[in-house]
Amino acid sequence: MGAKKKAKPIWEPGYNGHVYWLGKAKLGKVTRHAGRDAKHKYSWQAAGRAGGGGDLEKAKRAVEAAVAMADKQLDLFN
Repeated sequence: MGAKKKAKPIWEPGYNGHVYWLGKAKLGKVTRHAGRDAKHKYSWQAAGRAGGGGDLEKAKRAVEAAVAMADKQLDLFN
């Protein structure tokens, strides 16, 4: 019997940003901010955390790290 492969999350480009998906579950997102008034060029949200920065790749890595940490933490209410 063949071993099942564990599904891996993927990045998908979207309008003004990118979304991190695992199947049909949205794990996180990176949004691009236009205009000179924006504090950061990109902001990210994942696993109850958020942040911002000026580099898309760093924002994506922050989302991936937040998702990975949330996956490893024990659920306090279970």
